[in-house]
Order: sequence, then structure tokens, then C-alpha cells
Amino acid sequence: MGDFSLVQNFAIWTLPVLFAITLHEVAHGWAALKFGDRTAQMMGRLTLNPIKHIDPIGTIVVPGMLLMAGGFLFGWAKPVPVSTRNLNNPKQDMIWVALAGPAANLVMAFMWAAVAKIGFTMGDNMQLLYYMGIAGIQINAILMLLNLLPLPPLDGGRVLVGLLPGPLAWRVSQIEPYGFFILIGLIYFGILSMILRPLMNGFMGIISAIFGF
Repeated sequence: MGDFSLVQNFAIWTLPVLFAITLHEVAHGWAALKFGDRTAQMMGRLTLNPIKHIDPIGTIVVPGMLLMAGGFLFGWAKPVPVSTRNLNNPKQDMIWVALAGPAANLVMAFMWAAVAKIGFTMGDNMQLLYYMGIAGIQINAILMLLNLLPLPPLDGGRVLVGLLPGPLAWRVSQIEPYGFFILIGLIYFGILSMILRPLMNGFMGIISAIFGF
């Protein structure tokens, strides 16, 4: 991204990454609260303070290593706790709780696109602002698209479980303990990149067409 040093790239990506993962988790907790579960609120997780959401590995180590390696950047925060038994209609409500995170990333992608547009319009003097906006679009798009994959424990997997009839939903939910390892395998064999790259290109094309940069 641009002809920047490693330090400059960290400066460009830090705020977008922190906002993306923090608001993603807060959105889950907020949606759960609206449907009757106060677990996240009682544990102090309905806050925009990133310290409350940081996962040392997923928020710092993994994004940092990916940034230095030049690969596509993603990360994660500590999951917001949701107690399904407190939800008014657990199976149906969990669909909306799961979708709240990717929806927050979609909104943030458009907000960062506005930031990029400002930097683009102001020219070379605001080049860093433009690239920070582009970083914000990319990290939020990746988190949104990645989490919508129908693989438990990703948000898309939880949506799938909520939509399927009982016995089949139970079978799919049994994949959850192995979901992370499946994801690592998809990354290792390049399958995840094959899935996400055309989706990312299409999303970035839409953003570019809307905002004109």
C-alpha cells in the first residue's frame, strides 16, 4: 500500500483494525441486549474501549505478522459473550445477533470510504488519510466477507445453524470445535484466498464506483 515504511504502514492500519474488530464485537453484544441477553453488558463489553476487546494473538500478533509478510490482513477480538438461553427466541434471535457484526463492518467500510474520498480530493497533502481510508475499507470488507462464510463458529455458520431445521442444525453446530482448524487449512492451501479475492474485488469495485476514486 503506497511507498511507505513498515512504521508508516502500522500507523495507517492501526486505527482501522482496532475500530473494525471492536465495533464488530460491540455490535454482537448490542444486538444480544436488544433481544434480551444482558451478558455482554454486565461483563463491561458494550464499550468502544478497544482494551476491553483486544485478543493478544488475534488483535496484535496475527495482523502484525500478516502486515510484515505482505499478505491479506485480518484479525479478531475476544468474542463478546452471548447467553442464548436469555434470548427471547434463541434460534431466530441468534441469526440477528450473528449478522450484527458483519453489518457493523459494512457500515464502517462506507465510513472509511468517505475518509478515503476526503484524502483523495485533497491530494498529496492528505495521502496518508487516503491510504488509511483504503485500509479501513479493506479490513472491514475482509472481516465482513470472512465472517459471512457458513462455517461455525464464524457468524455465517451461526446464521446457517439458525436457519436449518433442528436435527440438521445440531449436526452443523458440531463442526464448531474444528472450525478454526478448518479455516487454517483453507488459508494454508490458498482456498480462502480463492474464495475471498473475487468477493473483495467486487466489493472494492462497488465502493470505488460510488465514491469515485
